[in-house]
Amino acid sequence: MAEAAQASPSVASRQQSHSYLVFLLQVSRPGLWSTTSLFYLIPLGHVDFLHSGKLWLGLVFVLFPLGFLLYGVNDIVDAENDSLNPRKGTFMFGSRGAREQLAALKWQIAAVQVPFLAAFYFFIGPRILWWYAILLLAVGLYNAPGIGWKGRPPFDVLIQASYLLVFVLSSWLNNARRLPWQTFLFGAMFAMHSHIFGEVMDIEPDRLTGRRTTATAIGRAGLDHRGLSRHRCDLVLDRRDFTLESARL
Repeated sequence: MAEAAQASPSVASRQQSHSYLVFLLQVSRPGLWSTTSLFYLIPLGHVDFLHSGKLWLGLVFVLFPLGFLLYGVNDIVDAENDSLNPRKGTFMFGSRGAREQLAALKWQIAAVQVPFLAAFYFFIGPRILWWYAILLLAVGLYNAPGIGWKGRPPFDVLIQASYLLVFVLSSWLNNARRLPWQTFLFGAMFAMHSHIFGEVMDIEPDRLTGRRTTATAIGRAGLDHRGLSRHRCDLVLDRRDFTLESARL
């Protein structure tokens, strides 16, 4: 009996540590890692995956530290809204952290960035500071309390084009050629399209908290019509890119 009493604090501590690790992992949205990794790999073509340390450095960064920054700030700002959102608390749609967890999160986000910023500065040079500045500007514009674009359609959707920074980082870090403008346009439309899908799933909790988004402003029926039109446009761009690449080969 005494042994069980002594063991229970240890078990509780392990469970608490596991719960906290799950929270940190959920912040980075592992459910979106496949899409993020494809964005990173698009500029690289026939790069030797097995012998390119810089490639793996960048891939690890876009999967965890970058997602930790982008979505972590969002989770801190949206804590009240997320408490009413049934999608939260999952690996696909993000964390639902306790107040103490969210209070510590901003310092953890900063700490995770430091080693990667140093490594990128070594490999890329001072221009990585401009990359980070644009990234932080986009994060600030989207999340700033009261004036954030997340509550100002259509800017809540347009700001998703900042995901194109992944293309830029990949090209710089791996000395890859710049992608054609059609690929950038397709990537921007893909990011915006994906964000709208998320907003559609959040229409009810967003309306409960009074947040105005493109999805709440247009409604599901209107988005269905516009979504089909945008999807057809995406297919046209995709087909054109494929034709251009085939012509080069």
